[in-house]
Amino acid sequence: MANMLDELGNDIREEGLDVNVIAKKVPATIGAGSVVFEVSLWVLGIIPGIVFQYKKTKAENYLMQLEQKIQHNASQIDNYLEQRVVVLQNCARLLDKAIDLDKTTFENIAKYRSGSGDKDADRNMIADQLENVSRSVNIAFENYPDLKAHAEIQNAMQQNMYLQREITAARELYNDSVNTWNSAIFEWPTKRIVAARKGFTTRIPFIASQEIKKKAKDVFF
Repeated sequence: MANMLDELGNDIREEGLDVNVIAKKVPATIGAGSVVFEVSLWVLGIIPGIVFQYKKTKAENYLMQLEQKIQHNASQIDNYLEQRVVVLQNCARLLDKAIDLDKTTFENIAKYRSGSGDKDADRNMIADQLENVSRSVNIAFENYPDLKAHAEIQNAMQQNMYLQREITAARELYNDSVNTWNSAIFEWPTKRIVAARKGFTTRIPFIASQEIKKKAKDVFF
């Protein structure tokens, strides 16, 4: 049987294809067939019914543990975001001592000092906004080459770069857990039945902002 998708075929997009993450939560659902299947196990005997009930309990425990893992991964991102706010604040203060830094930079940093909130969408938005603030600080830093000899400023900029890498790595861990969750809640019969009755839905992974995507297409050299 031939492959349904052939990367060596003639249907090729010469212009390329720009893809986006669809920000939509899909609920786990079950139909009448799942109900009939579950009832039939009890009809066949007490043992099949009990065994399936045990498997459902095990599936529910698995999903609860996976949800806690997702929360842990999200918390790690929050921690790095908070650290980055502090580092950017220090960068801005150090630069302001040497040059007349745009006061709006301080205002933008102060808005994120209290944390990122609980929702994934808020966390994603604040990470993108911090990236914009970081870019403003970097521009100010690059415009004054003499500042690169300033040890404290150099160290603060390096910390900023390090934290951005850590945020990226933490996002990957979060997205891996989200991918596991999104696959698990549709595994029939036990996990899907549990997920449907609990009202579970898929989770949305982190999404790069349109500004970041546009920046990635720029010519840097």
